[in-house]
Amino acid sequence: MAGSSHGHTPAAWTGVIISFIGFCIAGLFMVAANTLGFWAGIAVVLLGGVVGFAMKLAGLGMPKESAEMAAARARASEAQITA
Repeated sequence: MAGSSHGHTPAAWTGVIISFIGFCIAGLFMVAANTLGFWAGIAVVLLGGVVGFAMKLAGLGMPKESAEMAAARARASEAQITA
């Protein structure tokens, strides 16, 4: 996995950070027995997913792999197995 850049994009990092903040908010208010604050935290978690997806659509996520690149990756994988 070290050779891939899975998730190392501004869209992924931003979405995860916003969602993490939402989990922290929800957890804090769950312990405090505050239902409204808990659901506000859950809303922030969902907002993180929406923001990450919107950033991906804006071109800040991983680009789609072309068919040529997928074929080259498959050939390289087969070459490693037979070598």
